Amino acid sequence: MFRAALRLSVSGARSLTRSRPQYTASVAARSYSHGKQETDEEFDARWVTYFNKPDIDAWELRKGMNTLIGYDLVPEPKILEAALRACRRLNDLASAIRILEAVKDKSGPHKEIYPYVLQELQPTLNELGIPTPEELGINKA
Repeated sequence: MFRAALRLSVSGARSLTRSRPQYTASVAARSYSHGKQETDEEFDARWVTYFNKPDIDAWELRKGMNTLIGYDLVPEPKILEAALRACRRLNDLASAIRILEAVKDKSGPHKEIYPYVLQELQPTLNELGIPTPEELGINKA
């Protein structure tokens, strides 16, 4: 009987000493990337080089645009110019129109971005003979 009482008191004492769980959380900031950060100029140059490949095919064009549009940014006009020239090399008007539609969609509530991009791309669009979605009347939905 003494053993049972002793066991009960020891287990009761243990539960009292463990009343507050001990969590050890790391307070230090984590750095998830071990490589060097890419500057905006390097990012732009990488994508311009990608779209300027002379042997780019339709799949690579779509894959590159899908990846680029997936980023939290609106691509710079020089990147879009290279992508539109790739569309022209592939004779793919539909992809060129989709690129312009994607840029308009990525601009979101910032109404000044899309007109700026179109203004910057207008000489290229004229040179390549690519109409805008507004000129085709497909911007209404």
